[in-house]
Amino acid sequence: MDLTYTTSKDEFANYLSLKGDLIGDRLGPKLVEEVSDAVESGARTFVVDLSEVRYISSSGIGLLITMLTKMRNVGGEMYLTAPSEHVKKLLIITKLNNIFTVYDSVDEFKKKM
Repeated sequence: MDLTYTTSKDEFANYLSLKGDLIGDRLGPKLVEEVSDAVESGARTFVVDLSEVRYISSSGIGLLITMLTKMRNVGGEMYLTAPSEHVKKLLIITKLNNIFTVYDSVDEFKKKM
């Protein structure tokens, strides 16, 4: 399933909602650009909503790490929200659950802010 995305922002963060398979293909550079643009606009909190992501490849993991690095390089943070059970297992197996802060939903993230 091809990846699509939408962006939004509020007083808490910039949001990137993904839908489909995150395999770091043709949209990968565009997603990194979204984070770069947000950083240039002064954003320091970025949330990636994974609620509609079915699959993440190794390239997709690399993409998430690149985005996280961009945020942390400016003193910011990137959070993941609503991963499926499959994606949660992937984060645990790869130990990325120790690198990313993961929330069960965007609403849970907002409650913690």
